Amino acid sequence: MRVATPHSLLPPHSDGVNVLMPELLHYRQQAVRWLPPALSVWSQLSGQHTSRNKGRGMNFSEVRPYQPGDDIRTIDWRVTARTGKAHTKLFTEEREQPVMLMIDLSASMKFGSQLMLKSVQAAHFASLLSWLAMSQKDRIGAVIYNGITLRECKPTARQQGPLRLIHVLMEAHAEMLQTNTAGNSNQAWQAALRHLHHLCPKGSEIVIISDFYALSAHDKRRLSQLRQHNRIQFVRVHDPLEQGQTEFKGQELVADHTATAWLDFSSRKTRDGLARQFQHQQQFIADMARSLAIPLYSLNAAQPLLQQLGATSMKVMH
Repeated sequence: MRVATPHSLLPPHSDGVNVLMPELLHYRQQAVRWLPPALSVWSQLSGQHTSRNKGRGMNFSEVRPYQPGDDIRTIDWRVTARTGKAHTKLFTEEREQPVMLMIDLSASMKFGSQLMLKSVQAAHFASLLSWLAMSQKDRIGAVIYNGITLRECKPTARQQGPLRLIHVLMEAHAEMLQTNTAGNSNQAWQAALRHLHHLCPKGSEIVIISDFYALSAHDKRRLSQLRQHNRIQFVRVHDPLEQGQTEFKGQELVADHTATAWLDFSSRKTRDGLARQFQHQQQFIADMARSLAIPLYSLNAAQPLLQQLGATSMKVMH
């Protein structure tokens, strides 16, 4: 569902429904020129992102015979036991930080009551992050799922990374728009998390962009495993109508994965019911994020991305 909106409010090259190359390429200049919105979001998501050598910052290089002065913590005990002579592991600095995105384009994201679909906003934000990663000489990769197909982009450096991600985003979004069946969103979500765990290099910055309707208590173990060696951020995309906020006063046929019903949006009871349901789900997401020490941010599908980032930056949700 999407209510028509003045085209003057839409980001450049966007119609609010489809995802096309020009609208995603538009975000490249935001990263390359370091405009304030880009700097603001990257500072929040990656802890200022001042150094490319994060975490341990070292990759294994080779083993050589132990020399006086070597740190005993770097001794390779397996090689030492096999050869009978002490050997030391050598490491090189890690120059490229993997940035991994998990992007939800499933059926619940195919919704927007004002400016654009939630899935379009997710694609815009993913594009901005990919160009930001490239500008910092980091590798960008992604797991993208739409409830029908799960696609992957292995972490890639330079502009090949963002361009590959954009191409896959467009494919996945077009397939989602053309498919009427919703599929099993919970199974798709869980499969995407498993694939992310398999694909993600240790020491990655992970950003999960979703409405998190498929998140369940069963996912806590998987997310905890991911957190052991990586830093995770949640970015929730929402629409005002999900909170009962709308100027529409008529009736509308709405559906979820289990039922279809007519809702009277002129009724205060209807709007309050939507707000309560949204708050209940939001509290569950916030509690899950808090228990795992995962920062949770919010993006509104009813406002242009750069307007949100430029005005008050990303909203931290509690």
